[in-house]
Amino acid sequence: MASGRSIRFKISTLLVIPLISLIALWGFAASTTSSEALNLLKVQTFWTGVIDHTDFLVVNLQQERLASAELLGGGATDAAAVSAARAKVDEVRARLVKQAGAEDTQAALSQDMKTQLAAAFKAIDRLSEIRRQVDARKLTPHALVTEYATIPDAIDRLYSVFTVSTDVELARQAQGLIAAQQVRELLSREHALIVAGNATPGGDLWTMAEVHMLAGIDGARTYLFPKAMANLDAELRAPLEKLSTSSRYVTMERALHTYIEGKPVDMQLWRGTVEPVLKEFTQGLYTTGDILLARMEPAGMVIIVRAAVAGALGLLAVVFSVFISIRVARRVSRELAVLQHSAVDLAQVRLPQVVTKLRHGEPVDIEAEAPPITVTAGATREVADLATAFDSVQRTAVDAAVEQARLREGIAEALRNLARRTQSLVQRQLKQLDEMQRQTEEPEALERLFKLDHLTTRMRRHAEGLVLLSGGSAGRRWRGIIPVEDVLSGAAGQVEEYTRVRVYPMPECGVAGTAVADLMHLFAELIENATTFSSPGNEVSVRGELVGKGFAVEIEDRGLGMSQEVRDVVNCKLSRPPEFDPSQSERLGFAVVGMLAARHGIVVTLKPSPYGGTTAIVLVPAGLIQPMPAPQPMEMPELESISVSVVADDTGPGELPRRVRTSRRGLESQDSGLPRRVRQANLPPKLQESPPAAPAEPVEERSPEEARALLSSLQSGWQRGREDSDQNGGSRS
Repeated sequence: MASGRSIRFKISTLLVIPLISLIALWGFAASTTSSEALNLLKVQTFWTGVIDHTDFLVVNLQQERLASAELLGGGATDAAAVSAARAKVDEVRARLVKQAGAEDTQAALSQDMKTQLAAAFKAIDRLSEIRRQVDARKLTPHALVTEYATIPDAIDRLYSVFTVSTDVELARQAQGLIAAQQVRELLSREHALIVAGNATPGGDLWTMAEVHMLAGIDGARTYLFPKAMANLDAELRAPLEKLSTSSRYVTMERALHTYIEGKPVDMQLWRGTVEPVLKEFTQGLYTTGDILLARMEPAGMVIIVRAAVAGALGLLAVVFSVFISIRVARRVSRELAVLQHSAVDLAQVRLPQVVTKLRHGEPVDIEAEAPPITVTAGATREVADLATAFDSVQRTAVDAAVEQARLREGIAEALRNLARRTQSLVQRQLKQLDEMQRQTEEPEALERLFKLDHLTTRMRRHAEGLVLLSGGSAGRRWRGIIPVEDVLSGAAGQVEEYTRVRVYPMPECGVAGTAVADLMHLFAELIENATTFSSPGNEVSVRGELVGKGFAVEIEDRGLGMSQEVRDVVNCKLSRPPEFDPSQSERLGFAVVGMLAARHGIVVTLKPSPYGGTTAIVLVPAGLIQPMPAPQPMEMPELESISVSVVADDTGPGELPRRVRTSRRGLESQDSGLPRRVRQANLPPKLQESPPAAPAEPVEERSPEEARALLSSLQSGWQRGREDSDQNGGSRS
């Protein structure tokens, strides 16, 4: 049975299949009983059309055989007597063929009956050959009895098929009648055998072969007669019992025993004894057959009435069973439907609501969220027990959900606290490194400090990623509007292989300071993924442009790329980021990107790159993109150039500088949080100029992030300039 079927369908199937089987059995029993009853009603037709004629044929055939035996034995019977006997047989044979071929008789015959009837006719057709052998005096007494016996034997087989399809009791009685007819046939054979061998004085044809045959026939008759009597009831066997106890029958039995023992046969005594016995035996069979035939038709009517009553009662029982089954099925289906609705409501409505409330920090009332299931009065005990068990299950499920949510929230809170502490330490470390860089002029030391500063920056990004994955937000904030190119340059500066990243020029537009930290983190994760899965000698290109729905950024690498299946999975997670699962530690960067994109309505899509790698397309919505403010007019005395210090550390042609430090004073006179330094603060005292009389304007230093973003832009410009110079044949001084 398919698992998608409904409970009602399955219960109905469980009930319908037995009902169908019951109806089929009822129909089979009714049809069988009716067919048996109809067969009994057809008995009279078969009896009058076949049995009466075959039995009469056997009786007359016995007379022909006896006349033929006298002819072979050389007795007083002349050829005219044989011809008269044969004519009688032929007359009965013609009536048998006519009645058996009638339409009503054929309709009453089964296929087996028709087959055996055809076999009997085939045996009767050999009668002409037997007669020719008798006329030619070619048959011995033994052969004469054997040849004529084939016809009664074929008729007996026809009777046996007929009795199979009748009532059991009537079949037993019919079997007894057939056996009694066979006893008469055996006695007739003994009579013909004795007459053929002893018709003339001296009995020239009476040999040991005939004596042995007589012993065999008599033994079969003696064995079969008691069995035939046992199958007949008192009324049916009364005529035959009267015969078997008569003095003539007893005298006949004694004479047979003496003949079998080899004593001479007294033909006058034998014929005077056996012929009256055969005549009385035949009459007794006729009487018994008439009684049995009279019983069959009423029995058939009784069986039909009984079958009709049983069929009607069975049909009522079937209808009642169907009615009860439908009621029970509907009741159980309704009860189970209530449980199903409760299970679906728990799984799809209440439990998700509980989890949602717990995520939002709302209180949860377990009693209200997991009310007990109510079942109708008088419900099935098993269903009621199942409802009780399900109450326990749903309460346990809600409790488990509450505890699981609390546990996850506790773990997330612990991770956020740990990440915040790490952020604080990393931020302090960055400030210490920045201070050390200001106080150090040695190129090698600055190079090492810059590498340490870069690693610390990456550590801070990973700490922020842990905060984001645990449900928090980045702690860094910017004021004002930051150019998109600076955001991308700052993101490139947070990856290990930042020298391979090239940020191409893009339109002048900015991002609100509240979203800068998240966008920078998002771009940094994508850029780092591009550098990680591409060759160290290949460039990672970052391009951006304004589009109809915002600002589109393309981050393209030339690495190995992704298979279509993996790309589809990642795009699905980026478009609909699932809840973070700590057990899924692969592709944590994409998990962070998905969370940040969902937070700001950003669309991130991966597609194949023409170079064989992967291109990440980031569509920043128009709500986050703002035009850059117009530069404020400044007085010339307050303008001061930017001081740039580059530590090359054996920088070759076409390479990016390893560390760039800048400071400016006077530019952006507003309090923007950018670091500033005092002019001549790092010069020896003798080289310092005298300070002006007016107090110097307080210097405000840039934050490390702002300085890094600015310097990344400078690095990109220098790199492009060098590449253009190399392409034009210029050389680096």
